[in-house]
Amino acid sequence: MNLKTTDLNLKARFVTITAQQEGQRVDNFLVTLLKNIPKSRIYRALRKGEVRVNKKRIKPEYRLMLDDMVRIPPLKQSEEPREKIIPERFAELLRTIVLYEDTDILILNKPAKLAVHSGSGVDYGIIDIVRAFHPQGETIQLVHRLDRDTSGCLIFSKTRPALLALQQLLIENDISKTYLALTKGNWQHHVTIVDRPLRKNIHESGERMVRVDEEGKNAMTTFSVVRAFPRASLVEVDLQSGRTHQIRVHAQHAGHPLAGDEKYGDVEFNKKMREMGLKRLFLHAYALKFKLSVSQKMIRVMAPLPEELQAIINTLEVYT
Repeated sequence: MNLKTTDLNLKARFVTITAQQEGQRVDNFLVTLLKNIPKSRIYRALRKGEVRVNKKRIKPEYRLMLDDMVRIPPLKQSEEPREKIIPERFAELLRTIVLYEDTDILILNKPAKLAVHSGSGVDYGIIDIVRAFHPQGETIQLVHRLDRDTSGCLIFSKTRPALLALQQLLIENDISKTYLALTKGNWQHHVTIVDRPLRKNIHESGERMVRVDEEGKNAMTTFSVVRAFPRASLVEVDLQSGRTHQIRVHAQHAGHPLAGDEKYGDVEFNKKMREMGLKRLFLHAYALKFKLSVSQKMIRVMAPLPEELQAIINTLEVYT
């Protein structure tokens, strides 16, 4: 049997989980640890049992415990990864969008059109920018997400205990998240609660869509009218759950789709909004409120409505 010399020299290594790593999913732990290995290879190693914890096979969603012994197989990559080059202009952008920072967390006012992660057709996301230009770099973790076209408050953790505490707050729905949105038409009531389950599915074109479906996951959204215009309403939106595209789909279901929503919106309404100068989805993560257990601080943060969205409101007021 012929074996390559390089294969003979490769050996598995073992990593003991520390308090800083405890609680992570094993797949996320491996992706962070093995930066030069494709995710597809990492997941294949998990499926085949090449990765083991305490000598046992585990699934990708297994959460690591203190003192777990993780077997890391000898994984190779056929070619060097392409280094992400983040333009220097983003260093200044990062300084201008900080809403709040302490020793545990960082909250930014994410601009629209900037993805949170790199991915298909996206060379870098805001997490890459933060890690490139923030002094604490790789220790910073993204706590939750905003759609690429949504602007506003976005939370990052700076320590492992803060990350775990924030994740628990999200699970228990103890982070108050308020959005501002411009919707089609006038709402019948000043406050409307949409309590309908949401289910992800795949559109015929292959595009990911979310629909109201009784077999979906529970979701509740409260819409409160801030200002009514002849053809549109500015609403404050509070989430009692955090499903994918929840605001956009619940607004559509209520008969008041969001302005600029190319996926769930109204074609004619979007055309009128474009004529007024709207070039993006009118959805902004306006405010956050929560108590962080690791510091016992009550955190309250507000992100002003971006100039391009305020300009649309100003235009609508002229025609009122």
